[in-house]
Amino acid sequence: MKKAILAKKIGMTQIFDENANLIPVTVLEAGPCVVSQKKTIENDGYEAIQIGFGEVKEKRMIKPELGHFKKAGVAPKKHLKEFRLEDISSYEVGAEIKADIFAAGDKVDVTGTSKGKGYQGAIKKYGQSRGPMGHGSKSHRVAGSMGAATSPGRVMKGKGLPSHMGCNQITVQNLEVARIDVDKNLILLKGAVPGPKGTIIAIKDSVKA
Repeated sequence: MKKAILAKKIGMTQIFDENANLIPVTVLEAGPCVVSQKKTIENDGYEAIQIGFGEVKEKRMIKPELGHFKKAGVAPKKHLKEFRLEDISSYEVGAEIKADIFAAGDKVDVTGTSKGKGYQGAIKKYGQSRGPMGHGSKSHRVAGSMGAATSPGRVMKGKGLPSHMGCNQITVQNLEVARIDVDKNLILLKGAVPGPKGTIIAIKDSVKA
């Protein structure tokens, strides 16, 4: 059965395995989540489950959102996300999903939003080299040549120019679950995951495992 859950990034730390090897891990507070909706081929044209995560006060929600949760018979949740899984027959609306659906050694794919860096130049964003730093130079950190003179006489597509950097959806594949804390609903993943502390992360079984 394919598995999925929403989690909040707590931060990074390090643990030791049975051979005393140091392992850098990311700590994720995974759930408890609740199944708020099931999408079926008959009604929606595809199969998926909608998962809610995070407590929120009713006064902070609009009436359509409250009606959605009341129809499912679950408490309002701050975050919602759909997961298309191969088999959703084992999931029922209102069912609770906790960190124990995964086990140490499982391979997972993690999707999150990377840290936003704001408006950045071509050197920081694309790793371009700076120009001469002498007093006669007028191109210390500019983006470089814009084209090939009169032919084609335009800036080519894909030219690295200053723009907004970061804040993109990124998926990291084949991360290994290092440890599960069932009591605290924590999942420890080997390595790093996208985003700053507090960001919402989607975890599901690896497609390449």
